[in-house]
Formats: sequence, C-alpha cells, structure tokens
Amino acid sequence: MKIALLLGVFLGGIATAFSQSGFFLPENKVKDRVAFELVNNLVVIPVEVNGTKLSFLLDTGVNATILFGVSQDDSLELRNTRPLKIRGLGDGGSIDALRSKNNTVKIGDAVDNDHTIYVIFEQALNLSPRMGLPVHGILGYDFFKKFIVRTDYIGKRIVFYNPEKYTPKICSNCEVFNLTMHENKPYVDITISSETFPKKATLLIDSGSSDALWLFDETGIITESPKNYFEDFLGLGLSGNIFGKRSRLKEASLGDFKLRDVHVAFPNKNATDSISFYKERNGSLGGEILKRFSVIMDYPNQRMILKKNGNFNDSFHYNMSGITVEHDGLVVVKDEKDKFNNLINTQDVNETNGAVRIYTQKVYSFFLAPKFVVADVRGESPAALAGIEKGDEIISINNTLAYRYKLYELVELFSSKEGRNISLIIERNGIQSKVRFTLKKII
Repeated sequence: MKIALLLGVFLGGIATAFSQSGFFLPENKVKDRVAFELVNNLVVIPVEVNGTKLSFLLDTGVNATILFGVSQDDSLELRNTRPLKIRGLGDGGSIDALRSKNNTVKIGDAVDNDHTIYVIFEQALNLSPRMGLPVHGILGYDFFKKFIVRTDYIGKRIVFYNPEKYTPKICSNCEVFNLTMHENKPYVDITISSETFPKKATLLIDSGSSDALWLFDETGIITESPKNYFEDFLGLGLSGNIFGKRSRLKEASLGDFKLRDVHVAFPNKNATDSISFYKERNGSLGGEILKRFSVIMDYPNQRMILKKNGNFNDSFHYNMSGITVEHDGLVVVKDEKDKFNNLINTQDVNETNGAVRIYTQKVYSFFLAPKFVVADVRGESPAALAGIEKGDEIISINNTLAYRYKLYELVELFSSKEGRNISLIIERNGIQSKVRFTLKKII
C-alpha cells in the first residue's frame, strides 16, 4: 500500500507436513458463521489459540498457520516447539522461527485439536501498527481445506459449511471457476488486457493481499514513453519490505465478469528471485478484486464461485498522498469541555428579583488515544513535496484531531479523490507546523 494498509502480504517458502486431523464442526451443525473486520480489503477474524483470544488474517495465499504478532502482554501457551528457518517474499534473507505442534485452535464452533503453528518473532512483521487493530497471525489452507467457505464482503461475515452436508443453492447470477491446487494454494485463470494486447494469466488467489493484481512480468504493460507507472512500496513480506512499480490495466476479466481500469503492481525481482513458485504462475489476485464479490472457496471440489456485490462497480484507488501512516503507541489526550457547576452560590442570589447567577467551570477528561506517525513517504509525492518526512507525528487532518480517525479511514481519505485538499498539523522534534497539499493522480 502506501498509507499503510495496502500491505500486499504474501508468505511462502514453508515446507509443511500436515499431520493434524484438522478442523471440524460439532455433529449437530451443518454450518457456522463468524463476523470479521474488513480493513483495507483484508479479512481479520477472531481465532482462539489454546484458550487465548487472538485475531488472524484469513488468507488463501498461505499454506500454513503463522503466528507473528504476539506481545509480552498476551498470555499464550504454545506446545511442542522446535526451531527452524523459513523464507518468503521480501528483500531480506531467511528468518528464525518455531514450529509448534498439537495446539488447539478454535474459529466459531469449529475446532482443531492438533494444529501446527509456525511462530515468527521478527518485529518488522508486526502488522498491527499498519492495520490499526491487533493482528496476531495468518490462517489459510488448514481452515479452507476442511470447509466450503463463503466470504460476504458486504455483510462482513464468513459462513463455513461441512462439505458432507452442504447443498449448493441455485444461483443464476453466479459464475463457477475451476481451481488448480498446487502446494495447498489455489490458482485461477483470468484474462488481462493492456492498451496493446489481451493475454491469459494464471494467478494465485491471495486474499491476504489488499492490492487488486500483482504480476511478475511487465512486458507489454509498462512503458517509459509515455510513462505509465510509478515506483512504490508494495507491502510487507515474510523476508522484508517489498518494492516495485504500480500501473493500470485496461481490463481484467474473470469469466464474464469484466473489471476496467484495474490497478496492477509489479514487485521488484529481488523480492521474488529466491522463491520457488508454481511454474505456471504469473502473479496474484488480491482483496481489492475479491471484495467486489460474494466469494465461495470450495477446496474439497477445487472450485471458486463468484457473485457480484455492491462493490463491483467501485473505482480502483491507490494512495495519492504518498504517505504511509502507522500507529506508534498511545498518547495521553486532554479533552476540554464546558460544564455547568450544579452548586449554586447563594451569596450570588439577587434578593430583589430572585435572579441567580450560575458559574461554569472547565472540566477535563483524560484518555489514551492512538498516536499516528509517518512510517514512509514516497519520493516526489504531494506529501514529500510539501515537506513531510518519515517520523513526523500527525496531530490533525483537515481540522479534525488525528485520533478521531481509524487508520483505515486515513487510507480511504488519502486514496479518495484527485484534487482533494489535505491540511495536516504535524509535530517534528517537539515543534508543530501546518502542511498543505493536494491529492494528485500519477497514473
């Protein structure tokens, strides 16, 4: 992303051996449903691990359960651990991790009593500051392989069914896509069109990426004259930050569903060179496209069913400000209010006409609020040209105190509309100043 949440999270390179029996619903249940938080196209669900309540990204793009955002304040028991090294997307190397077996993981009424979890202690992978809410890990194949899972992006809930008791409904407006499963990950074929050609692409269905599309080959799409791209931070990977180019496609077609003026990102080669991909893979299909549908992932029958929802015709946006914002702890905020003093001073009663003078007093309330800090600024962006620097604290946005926003609301504001004027009060080295800039499209 760029203001913090187009994370483009992709994890790979974990060799897994699934010995657990997997998730199951109680005998008397055909289905269950769980509400989720939708944060910049990413689905965050409540998950219970060995009795501790946590929050995980639900991600079709990972083949193992990964825990990485547990703090010292979280009391969590992990069982049967051993150290190992793993590698994923990003410009770093392998990182230390633990493999923990025989854990009990619960999602709604679904339970797995023999669940394997990979634990990562690399603090750079803590997504919570960039998401604006706690995110402790990522859950993928282990959940999807046992159920038929419907993600309702409008109602913000997942409904999952026991495949043996599931009766599909007739849906005349739905389209069914065959999935290719490779190393426990789903792939689908789509058609992409640039200004010069259409071509087929085989893409990983990656609900843990908040972008629309990632492609590995820019040939025939990226041009220098006219320049139709810009360099940007794309997201966080298991092995570090991912940078690359952002551009647009004329069209992307999933069967009869046609999406126009679609955003596309091209990760730099150094982020992917050491990863062994499915040889037919051309890129990834992410949350900014998936959120435009009601999505049924049916791993047992290797298919995906899509039905358009109310997001389908929304325009594709990217962060035009150039700012990546994250939470950086909490600050004490003093909120001032006027309040009448209910005690009447009888000495101020006018004995002639009975009039009473009532005094007011200042009343303050103190509370903890999130602190917003600039984590990165894209070069030559409107924010950079206005003088905003990495590390600046944002005090207010358009005359509204920053803590009154949720982080995803800032993402939406900075991606909202070309020509929108943004006025920030920032603090740097204890000195506050006002900065103004205008959102501007690059592509």
